[in-house]
Formats: sequence, C-alpha cells, structure tokens
Amino acid sequence: MATNRAVTYAAPGVVEVRDIDYPTFAIKDGPGVDPANIGRRCPHGVILRVVSTNICGSDQHMVRGRTTAPEGLVLGHEITGEVVEVGPDVEFIRVGDLCSVPFNIACGRCNNCKQQKTGICLNVNPARPGAAFGYVDMGGWVGGQAQYVMAPYADWNLLKFPDRDEALEKILDLTMLSDIFPTGYHGCITAGVGPGSSVYIAGAGPVGLAAAASAHLLGAAVVIVGDLNKDRLAQARQFGCETINVADGEPQDQIADLLGVPEVDCGVDAVGFEAKGHGHASSEEAPATVLNSLMELTQAGGAIGIPGLYVTGDPGGVDDLAKRGSLSLSLGTGWAKSLSFSTGQCPVMRYHRPLMKAILADKVHIADAVNATVIDLEDAPTAYSEFDSGAATKFVLDPNNVIRETRGSDK
Repeated sequence: MATNRAVTYAAPGVVEVRDIDYPTFAIKDGPGVDPANIGRRCPHGVILRVVSTNICGSDQHMVRGRTTAPEGLVLGHEITGEVVEVGPDVEFIRVGDLCSVPFNIACGRCNNCKQQKTGICLNVNPARPGAAFGYVDMGGWVGGQAQYVMAPYADWNLLKFPDRDEALEKILDLTMLSDIFPTGYHGCITAGVGPGSSVYIAGAGPVGLAAAASAHLLGAAVVIVGDLNKDRLAQARQFGCETINVADGEPQDQIADLLGVPEVDCGVDAVGFEAKGHGHASSEEAPATVLNSLMELTQAGGAIGIPGLYVTGDPGGVDDLAKRGSLSLSLGTGWAKSLSFSTGQCPVMRYHRPLMKAILADKVHIADAVNATVIDLEDAPTAYSEFDSGAATKFVLDPNNVIRETRGSDK
C-alpha cells in the first residue's frame, strides 16, 4: 500500500508534515473527528492522488490558534486530484479522471443540497449543518494537504475536467475552483455586482483578490480593494483594481477621493473575524470594524457579501464576547439603509462548472490575480510562516510532483 504524507496542525504557529494512514472508504477515529462519524462507511467515495492542494487563509486561522482545532488535525480543504480508486457505489466517476473537489462536502440527497445550498448539507456533519475537509468542527473529514485523500459522494461532489492535458496546462487556475475562486465570486454575486457596478472589497488576501477578479468578470465598472498590506495592494493593482490603504484612514473617505462620493454600489467582506481597525487604530484587532465600515460605505438598498470567515469559538478573541463570535455591530445602520447581508460557506457547486468554463476559454486568469506559487509538500511549514507574515501569494502544494513534472522543473 502507498505511503501518505500530510500537513498537520501541531500547535499554535506550528505545522508539521507527518506520515498518516492511507485513506479508506470509512471514517476512522482521529483528531477532530465527530464521535458520531467514526466508522461511517463511504462506498460512494473515491481515493484521490492529490495533484494540487492550496494553503488558505481559513487554514491560517487554525494555525494561529484562533479556533478550537485539535493537535494533529490534517489540514487542507482546497483539493484537485486524480482518481486512483472508486468505491462500489460510484457510478459515473472513473479511475484516471482529473477532478476538482469542492471544499464543502455535500450528500446530494438532503433538502438543502437539492436547493443548491451545498455549504449547509444536513447529512455530513452530526454537529451542525455543513462539512468541509480538514477543518475544525466540520465533521472530522480528513484534510487534503496530503498525497492521497478520500472524497465522499463522488458522483455528486466532484467536477471532472473534460480534457486531462488541457487541465494540466491550466492547473494553477483550475486549482482555485475548489474554494477561493467560487468563494470570491459568491461574495460578489451576493453583493449584487453586475455591469457598471462600483465595488469595494475589504481584504487583499487570496479570497479578496479572487473577489476582485470575479467583479471584473461580472462587468464591474470600478473595483476598489482595501487592505493594510502594501504588497497585497500592489498585487491588486496589477490586474486593474483601485486600492486604498486603510491604515491611512476610513475607507469611505478614501472612496470619496476616488469616486467623488463616499459610497459604492456593492460591498464584500473578505477579511473575517481577525479584522483590524482603520487609521490610527490599524495596529489593533477590532473584529467588527470591516462589517461596520461596509454598512457605512455601501449605498442605501445595496448588499454586502460576507465570504470572510466568522467563528463561534475564538480562544484568541479580544474580549469574552469575541471569543464566542459575538461582535458589536451597528445593525441599526444596516436596517436604516435597507442593506442586505449574505454570510456562510460558499456553495461551491453552484459556481464551479461555469467558472471552469471561463478558465478554459481564457476569460479569466485567476492564478495570476492571486499570484499562485507552486511548492513541495515538505515546504508547507515555511509557506505557512510566510503567508502569516503577509506574503502576497497563494501557495499551491504539489504533493506528488505532478505539476512540476508537467510544467518543467524551471516553472
């Protein structure tokens, strides 16, 4: 049987690449596994040889110790892989297929799945609606920052690429389909972005940059990205975004300088619960800052998409309320302006096929937008450290050297 190496959460600020079990078609006991899921059989699943798996800002929240993730949890929910074994109940996916795997696991059978609400499937996590690979409180499904991983409900979840060679040529774009591209796109869709829109995106990390690229794809007239990180803001400017540094003051004031008015049509929160203040308070954590500023700067009757992560358990929260996910929001502002809000996991399956087609037709170059950088699996600890320090890149792990063999060692 093949060996299996994987990236695991070891302690706050520490990840390690360890040997783990080769996957089977059942959930075993392990770090973070819901007791009610232990022994669950998955004849509907497949075993994947991982071709690419990405480091996500959501992973970084766990690695910083800002969640209740247990030691030894195998990380990774952004997975693209080649099918090497199929379970007995799999009908349409075949050995050799190259597929994108949505980060949110869905059964395809429950009422929510039938309504395309795959981020809150009712059957995959005994603790709450919704599950994901390699994430705290998401059912205990083993993560995909590994050489091999099991993906359940394969006929329903997996997106098969139509041509293997074409897919490998565009793998750095297609690897973003498992999470950040659909997530950024979902943030824009729920914010009402369309032709001629003015859009403000809070956060220039990979999800924020993916949202900015999505806003352009949707026809926005002006896309403004705000952040504290100068390198990430420079990355946003490389593909046509306006940028503001929120350390220099309130976003609405800087938006007024750009547009002549202090409001935009659509707002997107790509920061989440580790937000910092603006202006003189930009060195201090203030988790409600982004949401409150978005309510101020989004026009009356507009909408705010919130793909940024918020949690119910944050050991490092700035106060007792924040540790429980309770934030001091100016909801009266949102009510008075008749704003709409959309939160929660992106239902990846709602978007990944059309976004795949856009990539294959060269309508969008998402890897360039997020500055995708390929690294070896064993280099993951260094990459996590660099990402935590604010590196303006999206790290793509190549656990089985498929990308490097395909693209050449100099790529």
